[in-house]
Amino acid sequence: MASACDSPVDDIEDMVTSHDPTPHERQFARRNIVPRPRKHKLQPAGEELQTDSVIPGTQKIWVRTWGCSHNSSDGEYMAGQLAASGYKITENPADADLWLLNSCTVKNPAEDHFRNSIKKAQEQNKKVVVAGCVPQAQPRTDYLKELSIIGVQQIDRVVEVVDEAIKGHSVRLLGQKKEKGKRLGGARLDLPKIRKNPLIEIISINTGCLNACTYCKTKHARGDLASYSIEELVERARQSFQEGVCEIWLTSEDTGAYGRDIGTDLPSLLWELVKEIPEGAMLRLGMTNPPYILEHLEEMGRILQHPRVYSFLHVPVQSASDSVLMDMKREYCCADFRRVVDFLKERVPGITIATDIICGFPGETDEDFEQTMELVRQYRFPSLFINQFYPRPGTPAAKMEQVPAHVKKQRTKELSALFHTYKPYDHKIGERQRVLVTEESFDSQHYVAHNKFYEQVLVPKKPEFKGKMIEVDIYEAGKHYMKGQPVEDARVFTPSIAQPLQKGQVSGLPQMIPKP
Repeated sequence: MASACDSPVDDIEDMVTSHDPTPHERQFARRNIVPRPRKHKLQPAGEELQTDSVIPGTQKIWVRTWGCSHNSSDGEYMAGQLAASGYKITENPADADLWLLNSCTVKNPAEDHFRNSIKKAQEQNKKVVVAGCVPQAQPRTDYLKELSIIGVQQIDRVVEVVDEAIKGHSVRLLGQKKEKGKRLGGARLDLPKIRKNPLIEIISINTGCLNACTYCKTKHARGDLASYSIEELVERARQSFQEGVCEIWLTSEDTGAYGRDIGTDLPSLLWELVKEIPEGAMLRLGMTNPPYILEHLEEMGRILQHPRVYSFLHVPVQSASDSVLMDMKREYCCADFRRVVDFLKERVPGITIATDIICGFPGETDEDFEQTMELVRQYRFPSLFINQFYPRPGTPAAKMEQVPAHVKKQRTKELSALFHTYKPYDHKIGERQRVLVTEESFDSQHYVAHNKFYEQVLVPKKPEFKGKMIEVDIYEAGKHYMKGQPVEDARVFTPSIAQPLQKGQVSGLPQMIPKP
């Protein structure tokens, strides 16, 4: 299968060389600096001593991330390195001296929020460093002029960039990680990290992809497929469990393509990872496109039935029209998607299949859209991500003849209305389920748990349930959730093999506890 076109952005203004110290060497050097006395000429009376009044490493940093779980993991790594270097990570943007804005380029609204945040920071006289897919893909954009940039493969150098930005300098690191001429998956996985949720570890198994979708801007930033080795990923999972994590999310632009560049594959990785998962802990597999998962359906069916792997798979179809899929250059037809879904539903009873659909792609006719509606009527996906098409600058789809805005909007409304006509969980009322409790609900009234099929179950907000596997009786169901009543006298199981880190504590550096 042909790989995607090269990124239009060269490695500009890149300060990376093969002789640069590693992140660990830089951090070790920071902790082991021994001041030496210097001889100075006496300062003439009345003359002020000229000194640099800005000392990097003491300021407060606010980190804001948009987009996918891969981007979230990058943001966690950057926060961890900054905290390990002495910076204070704050959740209050008003208190921060510098805003680190980690962007997403998938849709126009996400970039609009990013651009507005830059403007807001500048209005408040905050220092700004930008990261993520937007500046990587289009660093010469007007609103990024004179800002410091951290490329998606340079997150291990965030401390250097922030140091310079604090001093008023502009630094841009946009290069690719390479070893012996081969592109690597990115920065090392054992870097310091602050998990947004101390119970959940997000592991990027590869970066980039093998596709060339005509609507995708992320390809310009993340590039072609580059996978981490199985050994690196297993070691990262092992370290995470030793820090009290009870749930691992595997993420990338396309998990199904994992390993094709290094002579291995996704099932081989997953079988090694499940050996490391403690009883009661769970693994969630991230998004995979249909072409590559087709090659591993038998193995994937077995893996998704494993008791410590969620029976859940996110497979974006984008459209049920083969004509539209061809214009998107998705490299599969709707029958391929159906084959994946039908096979997994048969082999993994109860499996949750999540999918994505784009409404109003250029050239989409009423007949094309009706095929997509019929697909949703047939499969009644419990998790459906509906996106109105936005042309992204520099993509082939942006140059195609566009569907009128009012038509795109109407189709998005029609599909959303169809999605809300069915209730996927009503038939589960009365069931007894085992669920893993990992988060707090948005309204702060419940804890959020997930059952084997990664369906959301709200449970009472009792501290003794957090991070535990519990049994509940389902007594209510909504469109996106169920509610469960804990079974009296049932065993509350602790899957974590160690005490979870405190919120804000740095992974890999147990002694690092957030400053009061």
